[in-house]
Amino acid sequence: MFKLTSVISDVIEKIKQKDPAQPEFHQAAEEVLVTLEPTVAKHPEFVKAKIYERIVEPDRLIHFRVPWVDDNGEVQVNRGFRVEFNNAIGPYKGGLRFHPSVNMGILKFLGFEQIFKNALTTLPMGGGKGGSDFDPKGKSDEEVMRFCQAFMRELFRFIGPDRDVPAGDIGVGGREIGFMYGYYKKIVNEHTGVLTGKGMEFGGSLIRPEATGYGTVYFAAEMLATRNLDFKGKRVAISGSGNVCQYAIEKVNHLGGLAITASDSNGTIVDEKGISGDKWSYLMDLKNVRRGRIKEYADKYGAKYYEGKSVWDVVKEEGLKIDVALPCATQNELNSSLAEGLVKAGCYCVSEGANMPSNLEAIKIYQDNNFLYGPAKAANAGGVAVSGLEMSQNSMRLLWSREEVDAKLLGIMKSIHKSCLDAADVYGKKGDYLMGANIAGFLKVANAMLAYGIV
Repeated sequence: MFKLTSVISDVIEKIKQKDPAQPEFHQAAEEVLVTLEPTVAKHPEFVKAKIYERIVEPDRLIHFRVPWVDDNGEVQVNRGFRVEFNNAIGPYKGGLRFHPSVNMGILKFLGFEQIFKNALTTLPMGGGKGGSDFDPKGKSDEEVMRFCQAFMRELFRFIGPDRDVPAGDIGVGGREIGFMYGYYKKIVNEHTGVLTGKGMEFGGSLIRPEATGYGTVYFAAEMLATRNLDFKGKRVAISGSGNVCQYAIEKVNHLGGLAITASDSNGTIVDEKGISGDKWSYLMDLKNVRRGRIKEYADKYGAKYYEGKSVWDVVKEEGLKIDVALPCATQNELNSSLAEGLVKAGCYCVSEGANMPSNLEAIKIYQDNNFLYGPAKAANAGGVAVSGLEMSQNSMRLLWSREEVDAKLLGIMKSIHKSCLDAADVYGKKGDYLMGANIAGFLKVANAMLAYGIV
């Protein structure tokens, strides 16, 4: 790592002093700021305009009460949030997360990451994030609908197609987006592209559900190509079993790889024959329709099941041999010990489908062992990229074909990959995707902020 100037170290220290109870935000900000060190000397104009200090402060934080009634007639009360972090290059854009762990610190980390991720796509989108501590797991469709409507009764005041355009995230899929969009449309009496991830019947885009998983694999393929490698015959470990994991599995299979793992909060499956064909279709039905547990896959197909273990626990403890790791579950699922497990497993490529799934110590191990490491803001930008394409289609009242959208997605991921390598090269760390992604995204936003003056 670089020896920090007082500019960067002072910003990091002030973040920790001002918000001591937000460790996820501290982690995300430090990971970005440390790699921005080479920009300080080259851009004194950023120092003078306090861009580094300004970019870590959200434009606004929105926190509201969400009362709703469950199926027993009992009143429930949850918290709702929206972090509108930075709109220097376009409307705020970022998902909504419904999960008991949601708090302002986690949403600030996600919104901060979103700034640079969105900038890397080349599309005009700022960074934001939102959600609630509501847990849709175990709730009836009617309860989810009532909550989503109550949530939108407050959120609608702060969003719009040219102001802030939310999408889905953990706990927010097509069902939840449909309920929220329907209520928004009822309240404002407008049919606009205010949410992305919509159903095809009311303004959605083809490839949007697949985009994050596909993009993560496309980015990995670009990294592998720098070593004259591809996915053919590669053993791939993928964590999670939601949207990102499901479509990462599909694309790995399409490119000739062998996807052998999936997981949920209860445990992990390992299918040495690969999760493909009818087995992949079963996984999709299990998780998206029946909303069952991953153990049911193991029971049906005779795969190994590890109760209470993450994919990375299994890789480390069972000596599972893999070539590529695609962490697609949640933040900080990989620490230094589990990263060491990847090294021993023979892994040499990590492409992040989840947001910040590797902590700083894990990232150091990847880099020390010459991994191809695709950080989340670059590798999983495919989802928000196609959200941006959905916004474009909504604005133009058009619907592009599946092939058109997939081709645009592949082009965007190739462009992001090149931007990362180019920035890393210019700023003295050739091949460092983490630094390259952070600097490439930062420069675009910083130059826009500079152009606006002190606002």
